[in-house]
Amino acid sequence: MKLVRFSENGHLPRPGSLKGDRVVDLAATYEAYLDGRGVVRARELALTLFPSSTRAFLQAGAAATDALAAMDQAVVTGRLEWIVRPLASVRLLAPIHDPDKLICIGLNYKDHTEEGRFQIPPEPLIFAKFANAILNPGEPILRPKGCQQLDYEVELGVVMGRTAKDIPPEGALEYVFGYTIVHDVSARDFQFRTSQVMGGKISDTFAPIGPFIADRTEIPDPHALELKTWVNGTLLQHGNTKNLIFDVAALVSFLSLRLTLSPGDVIATGTPAGVGFTREPPVYLFPGDMVRMEITGLGVLENPVKDA
Repeated sequence: MKLVRFSENGHLPRPGSLKGDRVVDLAATYEAYLDGRGVVRARELALTLFPSSTRAFLQAGAAATDALAAMDQAVVTGRLEWIVRPLASVRLLAPIHDPDKLICIGLNYKDHTEEGRFQIPPEPLIFAKFANAILNPGEPILRPKGCQQLDYEVELGVVMGRTAKDIPPEGALEYVFGYTIVHDVSARDFQFRTSQVMGGKISDTFAPIGPFIADRTEIPDPHALELKTWVNGTLLQHGNTKNLIFDVAALVSFLSLRLTLSPGDVIATGTPAGVGFTREPPVYLFPGDMVRMEITGLGVLENPVKDA
């Protein structure tokens, strides 16, 4: 499944499943399914299992997945039809907008450490962003006042599907719901003022996410995905997740030893080589620029840049 959050005609966001050029309205379809079974308060129940919050949907766990399976079976047997919206008629939002944690990993590709003349870290370097940074596809990245070194970083985002605490790397991927694109926007002139990088990472709009979350059936191996970034049509980053220093399973396990990972938590796994500040001359983002990011199987994430 390719899970999206979408809005239509200004209505409240709701979850959907992207199928080609159509979006399945999961809440409306499940309401129809329950109505067909004579369930009272079908709409209320449908909105409970398929709410506007992706985190709440993932927290429903087996109840939500069982509902999805029941709908799939009903469609296959002809007892139900998906309620769909044309993709062109809806607005795709960040597929998750309210994670409890947005955890970022620094220096996790060897080529990126080399281009920045950094040492390979002995264990994952952790920092965080917050929900204020999350941005919908297509909406503008805001360059903060005083920032002249706005930089781009394409990253594989890991979305947790189950609670994970003190788990080994073996089997760690079973705790993952799926994957998405995360743009780790970075203000380098803020970031490098101190040894603590978060000053350049936490501004509003500094974490565009989307356009969907592909579950593990769509992405069975997260370690064979190409990542690309274009700015104004020029390809600036081209890497592959096979070159992660700490792979997804290792990161999930490591983080679970430090804290409890919860459904809906997002892990941004680091960026490959090609970022702007390491180039000669440096390449930074300015108002009017368009940033396009693509990861194999995860679609395209585009955002313009403007001044705050």
